[in-house]
This record gives sequence, C-alpha cells and structure tokens, in this order.
Amino acid sequence: MKKILVLCTGNSCRSQIAEAYLRHFAGNRAEVYSAGIETHGVNPRAIRTMLEDGIDISGHTSNHVAEYSGIDYDYVITVCDNAKERCPVFPSRAITIHQNFPDPAKAAGTDAEIMKTFAAVRDQIKSFSRSFVNEYLP
Repeated sequence: MKKILVLCTGNSCRSQIAEAYLRHFAGNRAEVYSAGIETHGVNPRAIRTMLEDGIDISGHTSNHVAEYSGIDYDYVITVCDNAKERCPVFPSRAITIHQNFPDPAKAAGTDAEIMKTFAAVRDQIKSFSRSFVNEYLP
C-alpha cells in the first residue's frame, strides 16, 4: 500500500480537501495523510464545501508535519507554493509532486462569493486528485 502525505501551509483547506479526495479515489490502494508547516485548524468552509460534494471531513484534524516524520512516504504532494518552499526534507524515497492551488481562505466578498471560490478550488483539487490516483496508483 502506498503512503501519501499532502502538505500545505496551515493544513486547514487545500491539504484537507486533497487528503479527502485522494482517499476517496484511491480506496484501499493508499494511506493518505495531510499536514501543515503550521496548524490552523480545519476551515469550516472547507468542511462545508466538501459536504456539498458528499464527503464529510468534519472529523479531520489539523496536523503539524513533524507528527508524521517517522513515516516512509512514497509520495509527498505540496499543494501551495509556501509549503513547497518550506517543505522539510524527508529521508525517504518519496517522490515529491507540487501543484499550487489558490488559497480559498483568502477569498473576500459575501459568504456566497467566498463559497463559490471554495467550490472552484475544491473542483480543481478533485480533478488533480483523480488524475494523480489514475497515474500513480493504477
């Protein structure tokens, strides 16, 4: 079984969404973790936008990357430029993949406008996650 770590700055939105979709698409072919360079808690709007697509991440926690330092990953996926730049080096054979996604937590406007941004980023991450699983976890 492959081990995948998804890294973002605060482990509150993008990495949480990616973790959920990677688990969804990979099924029993992978163990998926997500963490941040910092921890900001799981964003309530990330929970809401995932529920709109039928996936419940309300039980997820925001974890610091140091919590998972002892795991020998096959893949480390960074989902924001900040995490890529500050990503710790893992002493493993992990293949590092970077895909920057906009930070929906920085969206401004009405609640509806912000949720539209969250949904757009969610859909980008969903597409990436599906493609990743199809390519790396056949």
